[in-house]
Amino acid sequence: MDIQTFIQNFKEAFGENAELPLVFWYSDILEGTAEKINGCFFKGMKTVREGGTISLNAENIGCGGGKFYTGFTEMPERVPTFVSLKERYKQTPEMVIEFIRQLGVPRAEKKYLHFARIDKVANLEQVEGVMFIANPDMLSGLTTWAYYDNNAEDGVVSLFGSGCSSIVTQATLENRKGGKRTFIGFFDPSVRPYFEADKLSYTIPMSRFREMCGTMRQSCLFDTHAWGKIRERMGTE
Repeated sequence: MDIQTFIQNFKEAFGENAELPLVFWYSDILEGTAEKINGCFFKGMKTVREGGTISLNAENIGCGGGKFYTGFTEMPERVPTFVSLKERYKQTPEMVIEFIRQLGVPRAEKKYLHFARIDKVANLEQVEGVMFIANPDMLSGLTTWAYYDNNAEDGVVSLFGSGCSSIVTQATLENRKGGKRTFIGFFDPSVRPYFEADKLSYTIPMSRFREMCGTMRQSCLFDTHAWGKIRERMGTE
């Protein structure tokens, strides 16, 4: 898949001012800045959105949940109690434990997890997922594109979880099984302060992104009256 072709199509579909998506992948090579990020590591996405690359591991992720959901550690003992009794995202610690058991977070087999803007990588060979930071208009186009060649009821889903869980964990699991689900996220109140009030995440696992890129120009994103009106509005934002 040619990155420049995708970028050209993306800009044509969503407008020249549309924010390019971010990609993430694991490797054993330090490929970006590795400064410690205290608290939620999505604080570091500002650097990525501006064109930098960040490389994360157990040492520089300051959040215990972030270390766990990216696969660098086992679940910290305090997580179920913290998520339930402190954050009050689940009614009981037992529900948190059951959620984590069902999720099946994969352990990282590489030293680093990297984030970069799609135009800053040479290829997509190691990429686990592609993350769009989207307002409602962009999200409308992206999800409609995802439904174009897929009638499955779970083609686009929004699942409970932290920001890192709904993006990294879910996309990695889906990609490695060759799945087709795509994920709307950033509903977690803990991650929302680090992004604009009108933005959500939309993550496409690489297994699905390859397919969707082949249908992009046939979908409603090109040469349709309805999307043309939305694109025009996006161009004036």
